[in-house]
Amino acid sequence: MQTRLLDSDAVRANAPMAAVTDAVEAAFGAYERGDAQMPAKSYIDLPQYNGDFRSMPAYLSVDSAAPEVAAVDDWDAAGIKWINVHPDNRERGLPTVLGTMIYSDPATAFPLAIMDGRELTQLRTGAAAAVATDHLAVDDATSLGIVGAGVQSYTQLDAISTVRPIEEVIVADKSPERVADFIDHFEGEFDVRGGEISEAAACDVLSTVTPVESPIVDRPAVGDHTHINAIGADAAGKHELADEILLDAKLVIDDYEQTTHSGEINVPYSAGTLTDDDIHGALGEIVVGEKAGREAADEITVFDSTGLAIQDVAAAHVVYTEATEADSGTTFDLLGLTDS
Repeated sequence: MQTRLLDSDAVRANAPMAAVTDAVEAAFGAYERGDAQMPAKSYIDLPQYNGDFRSMPAYLSVDSAAPEVAAVDDWDAAGIKWINVHPDNRERGLPTVLGTMIYSDPATAFPLAIMDGRELTQLRTGAAAAVATDHLAVDDATSLGIVGAGVQSYTQLDAISTVRPIEEVIVADKSPERVADFIDHFEGEFDVRGGEISEAAACDVLSTVTPVESPIVDRPAVGDHTHINAIGADAAGKHELADEILLDAKLVIDDYEQTTHSGEINVPYSAGTLTDDDIHGALGEIVVGEKAGREAADEITVFDSTGLAIQDVAAAHVVYTEATEADSGTTFDLLGLTDS
């Protein structure tokens, strides 16, 4: 039996964004129905290296008969992502975030694939924002604002444009070079221009993908029907949106434990500014129809995305399936079972 090794290029080449988005939506549904297992994310803090490791395991079983599932067959999948944050890596010529995904056969535990977790993280994060946008944005959303033009910003546009007819994109970043790179990347596909945060916040859809610890999006800048994907906060203390936005919006989270600990709401929640009563519900509840998505044309909606292991496993399922059909990547006998 062979294990498939998929580097970042192979992961990207075998991840059609519409399929990844469908799989991630199915994962939210499975989790809400109790057809998934996702232990809490565990951390290894390494202050001597100004970094940390995080382990994210999950299993999910998808029923093709579920209304939100775009699949012909039932499927299940299991895996674990080993990921890090080492800010000093920039000085070493390495990415701040690295990652490795082990994708396994749930029936036998055989390691079907080892794949780049960094690319996978970008893909599934964009896909989660697209799922939220599909349920919470106005149907005719054509403009997308993006605050932060780092690596995560690209899949925000890639994914959201699969669920809404995006035409105009305004990207705001303190680095003119990153803005220019973003514009160049999407030249000919969308009408993309650089702008101020206030311009981005007035769009039909806004994605914030920064690591800031002090809010940079003010309440008056947000449009009266804007849907916001709050992506950047992934650790305690991070906070991109003014508290007034969160209080005024229909607030949707991905996971209660993670968002209250390290999501966009973690700071005002810890201070008591936000309470459980201010949370409309989880995205999974909306996906399966237990809670309403957008209900009015003039309401502000916010999706607090921390990133879940079920999303990684769902995205890995798509990548592995596509790569196997295309015979992409490199296969090798990891366990030495060829002659056994």
